[in-house]
Order: sequence, then structure tokens, then C-alpha cells
Amino acid sequence: MSQVQTHEDVIFGWFDHFHANPEVSWREVETTKKIATILSEMKIPYKTFSDITGLVAEIGQGEEVIAVRADIDALWQEVDGVMKANHSCGHDANISMVLGALLKLKDEKLKKRIRFIFQPAEETGGGAIEMVKKGVIDDVTHLFGVHLRPIEELPYGKVTPAIHHGAAMFLSGSIHGTDAHGARPHQGRNAIDIAFAIQQMLKNLYIDPFEVYSAKLTKIVADGGSMNIIPGNATFSIDVRAQKNSVLDELHVRIDEGLKQISSMFNTEVKWTWNDKTPGAEVSEEATKIALDAIKEQLGDQYLAKPISTPGSDDFHFYTVLRPNLKAAMLGIGADLSPGLHHPKMTFKKDAIIVGANALVATLRKAANR
Repeated sequence: MSQVQTHEDVIFGWFDHFHANPEVSWREVETTKKIATILSEMKIPYKTFSDITGLVAEIGQGEEVIAVRADIDALWQEVDGVMKANHSCGHDANISMVLGALLKLKDEKLKKRIRFIFQPAEETGGGAIEMVKKGVIDDVTHLFGVHLRPIEELPYGKVTPAIHHGAAMFLSGSIHGTDAHGARPHQGRNAIDIAFAIQQMLKNLYIDPFEVYSAKLTKIVADGGSMNIIPGNATFSIDVRAQKNSVLDELHVRIDEGLKQISSMFNTEVKWTWNDKTPGAEVSEEATKIALDAIKEQLGDQYLAKPISTPGSDDFHFYTVLRPNLKAAMLGIGADLSPGLHHPKMTFKKDAIIVGANALVATLRKAANR
């Protein structure tokens, strides 16, 4: 006779599956299918999309709608010398926490509808925008998210009702110089020299020291094909972050100006494109208060932590930028997560998934029955 599974067993089973089967942004095909299968087994209606991955489910009744979002994509990164999809940002846990909340709430009588948004492509910053285009939050009044936090931000056993993410932008560029023989550097335009100038320009960006910001090269590829060839061409990437959207906008202008000056100084063409911009958090006090009260009432004061600020970014905040009347907050779950988010060997205490699911249940229940 088989042993009856608890809710916790089921949630851990889901996590184990998603962790073992990561898929990168816009390619979360099997992940979407698995979530759809889980929803079908729970007899929960859902909607998929013909042109993108991800799906939306709904429970409850009434005219008003609140929502919760789970991001479902993984990173593409090197793990033990191999490039592969990897859930080092904890989205496998986020999916499991949101599904866990759905499992525990699906049979309750609720005064409002709760929409469960399983969103693709958070890591590339476009998933939330596409969900907005699909109209999934047009009738939503309150939106909640959830994410595990690194140990330096929140220890295991603590839950914050709001994460104040920073803003971020990403640039891809190319340098178009001239190759030269290693013995005749004067005959070429060395892309490595230009890359070093870009690095120094970024280091010389000075803004009000009371503001939180950073700008740094994250990739340089320059190869002349041989050790005695000075490369004229190179590609590079820049990661730019700030706690405030206004500071990020200033960095944007300053970097554009700097790259133009470097191109002119070296008499070499430098091209660049801003690929993505993730806005800083616009956190609703009302949504935060709902989560705060729910955590205290359901889990106890010992679980409650203050709202936190983090230099990390999340495309969750596109929802409020594109729909300013939306009241939103993202819960942060302490998990003793280390060495850090996006580290290829990131680990955390698995029981934090259950804490997160319970915090979501309490928050969504409170918001739906107000």
C-alpha cells in the first residue's frame, strides 16, 4: 500500500522536477507543459499562449482579481566547465512556492479571484512585458511575487513583505579596428587598448556618493587568431545598476557620451546597443501592509523581517511601470542561500520553499478576502 503524500511532499517533488529540468528564457516549453499537467491534475483551468511560453491559471470567484507571479526560466551559464541551463537564481523554487500556494488555496471559498501567472523570460527582462501585452493584469488590482534571498540579505526563517530591487541595464558592443603584426603595432588599431579605455571610463563615472550604483564590463572577446597578431576587432558587454531609476538614466547618458569620446579618441568605430532595461522597484505600501499583516498573523512575529533593498533587479517591476495603478509587492524568503544568486553552485535550505508557500497562502488569502 503506497504512502499518502503530504502537501510538503508534493511541493518538494515539483521542485525536484523543475530543478532537474531547467530551460532558458523563451524556451521553457517542457516547463510550461509540466505546469499545465500539474494544473490539470488539480482540475484548475488555465490558459496557454500560441506564440510564447508560460501560462495563467485562476481560482476563486467575484469581480475583483488579485494575482501572483512566478518566473519559470533558468540561466545559461558554465557549470563545472560545461555551458548549460541552470536554476541558480531559484526560479525552480519560485514555481514550487506558487504552485504550493495554489494547492493549498484551491478548495477555499474566496471573495475574489486569484490569478496565478507563470511567466517566462525573467532573466532576459522581456517576460513581464509580454505578459502585460497579453492582458493578464488588465483587471488585476494587487500583484504579489516571491523570491528566495541570499543569506547576506535574509537568513533562513525570515520573510520580508517587500523587496526593493534596484534598476539595471545591459549593453552589447563591438570594436572595429585594424589587425596588426605584433612587431608593428603602429600599423593597426588595437581593440584591446580600446577595451581598456572603456574599462577606465566606467571606473571614472562619479555620481553622488550617497547613491547606490555600479557599471562594469562583464565580457570582452578579442582574438587575432594567433599570439603575434594584435586584434583589431572585439566584442564587449556592460552591466549597469542603480537603486534609483533616475540614477540609472544618468548613467545611461554618461556611458553613451563616454563611448562616443573613446571612439573619436582612437579614431576607431565603436558600436553599441542597449539590449535591456529593468526598472527599479515601485513598491505599494498597501500591498506591503497586506503581506506584512498576513505573515505576522499566519507565521508569527518571529518570521517577520523588515522590507529589504537589494542591488539585484527583477523584471517583476515592469508590471507596475506599465500599469501604474497596480499595487504590487514581492515577498522575500530567507533560505540561507549561498554563495549567492546566479552562482553556478548556489544552494539553499529546501524547507524555505514550504515557508514561502505558507507566506504566499496567507498573503493571497488576506488580499482575496479583504
